[in-house]
Amino acid sequence: MSPGRAVVAGGSIGGLLAGLLLHRAGWTVTICERAGEALASRGAGIVTHPELHAAMVAAGADLSEGLGIAVDGRVVLARDGTAICAAAMPQVLTSWGRAYRFLRAACPEGIYLHGKALERIAERGGTVAVHLGDGSVETADLLVAADGVQSTARRLLFPAAAPRYVGYCAWRGLLDERALSPAAHAQLFRSVAFCLPSREQMLGYPVAGADEELTPGRRRFNFVWYRPADPAGDMKDLFTGSDGRDYGSAIPPHRIRPDVIDRMRDDAGRLLAPAFAEVVRKTPQPFLQAIFDLETPSMAVGRTALLGDAAFVARPHVGLGVTKAAGDAVALVRALAEHADVPAALAAYDAERRPYGARAIRRARHLGAYLQAQLLSPEERAQAELHRSPRAVMLETAVVDDIERW
Repeated sequence: MSPGRAVVAGGSIGGLLAGLLLHRAGWTVTICERAGEALASRGAGIVTHPELHAAMVAAGADLSEGLGIAVDGRVVLARDGTAICAAAMPQVLTSWGRAYRFLRAACPEGIYLHGKALERIAERGGTVAVHLGDGSVETADLLVAADGVQSTARRLLFPAAAPRYVGYCAWRGLLDERALSPAAHAQLFRSVAFCLPSREQMLGYPVAGADEELTPGRRRFNFVWYRPADPAGDMKDLFTGSDGRDYGSAIPPHRIRPDVIDRMRDDAGRLLAPAFAEVVRKTPQPFLQAIFDLETPSMAVGRTALLGDAAFVARPHVGLGVTKAAGDAVALVRALAEHADVPAALAAYDAERRPYGARAIRRARHLGAYLQAQLLSPEERAQAELHRSPRAVMLETAVVDDIERW
């Protein structure tokens, strides 16, 4: 088909990749971001894969400064700080903010609009009308819904598809490199490091600094600590804020009660290797994230394509969030180039990417089964025993080579 007009709902990394790839393929593109101003750094680390790098280059991002920090391998630390096992596994780690900055800089003037929240979708006469929160309507041949975990498009198209809490939460945080002691820096900054208390998992790795720089001394250390939290008891305590409000499963970092943070730091001192305990103790504002997974019955309805976390949310253990969105964007643009009309292209896109998303969900569930408070099936119990091994956790976390077989 000849390239037409596309609206992308969501201006984070997945939406930027889709919009830029469509633009470079000849489509007239408008990227609608709900936030009224430039997106603030999410403060999250990203494990990169070659697919992500290739998609960003194809989208026009200039990565000549380097996407992230290269590490040589992985290590699992015991409670006393000694290495239980290690392996050479080169990988590049980056921050959400650095990846976003490269893609945002590649946007042509005028195609990225702020304050444009998707509210309603209506198809009419071979086009899709995208109704936005400011009262405007964008009419296009294609809508790409890249509006994330809380996707409005998914809610409109599949009301029954919702994120499912999996039984554990993650404490996350970023610490300036200069705040680490020399001993902790030497142990943590050359690898993806793990520590595995019973039914818990801590991992961490270096990422770009607060100014997104990679200069030694100005970088940061990113940690994620998975801990079981019973939805009927622990969750209410963890997510009740300093203002007394029950925030459910998403609490602003500044609302986390000091006593909750103090207990978490005390637990770190008791349970974690000294280097990790130091990171947790020194991190000025940790934040708390309930872990969910989600899958939708289809990634395409009419002239609307779901992309990235709007369609599938896999637990972070596979390290696939941004890379999966990149793969979705590449597959979508390829399908549009290979088919005669938008509905046929979206049917092909769904047939290719939905099975991949489902495999990623299964793989992430297996990797995270041993963290769950309650295991739901014999298969999960068997996988839990497999992934309780420190070496298995080290070698299989955030590795995508074997996703196809899942």
